[in-house]
Amino acid sequence: MAKVKNLAEIEVSIEEKLKALFDLQSIDSEVDKITILRGELPLEVQDLEDEIEGLTTRLNNLSEELHNLEHEITLKKNQITESQGLIKKYESQQMNVRNNREYDSLSKEIEFQTLEIQLSEKRIREFSEKLDERKKIIEDSKSVLSEKQKDLVQKQNELEQIVAETKKEEEHLFDKSSEFEKIIEPRLLTAYKRIRGNARNGLAVVTVERDACGGCFNKIPPQRQLDIRTRKKIIVCEYCGRILVDLELAGKK
Repeated sequence: MAKVKNLAEIEVSIEEKLKALFDLQSIDSEVDKITILRGELPLEVQDLEDEIEGLTTRLNNLSEELHNLEHEITLKKNQITESQGLIKKYESQQMNVRNNREYDSLSKEIEFQTLEIQLSEKRIREFSEKLDERKKIIEDSKSVLSEKQKDLVQKQNELEQIVAETKKEEEHLFDKSSEFEKIIEPRLLTAYKRIRGNARNGLAVVTVERDACGGCFNKIPPQRQLDIRTRKKIIVCEYCGRILVDLELAGKK
């Protein structure tokens, strides 16, 4: 790789800029390899964390709903007990009525409380059915959550192992990348990063091989190849926009 110089010490030639760009590309490609090694693990870990968070929220909501249903059942049972007590009270009062009007009035109260008991019993059955449904859903959700948590631990361990194995190398590459970025003018560095971001394989700087662009493999005219070899200006592929360098500069010839 080219020896890194500081702009404050020396004016950088086009050839040096091209060499620095190619070396920067080589370093960034090594970082890409590490990223590929990690594969989809970071995304899988994030997806599992999101799923677990969603399941946990759902379980909390179901538990609250379960508590509310149990509370409603308790209220209805208390209401039945209260209605039963009133019925006994009214039946006792019927034994001491003075006329038919009082007897009929108490009978209506007994009938009303009987209907209240029937309605409460119906509600208890409905709430109990919902309660059983929610308990089954909670049981299933806990099972799914447990599996997801196991998967997450496994994926996290795999990712941590890969990160641990590549951390030192990655840090070294990042340091080298920063060094080369210092001798590339901001405008050119911005262009490099833009091209690299748009390229599927992350290649912004490629060599000319077999008279073709090393990125898109389209043929390059002889005069343009000569211009690339003279290294007097930065030339990009007219088809894919990648920066082109000759094999000799890249150290491949």
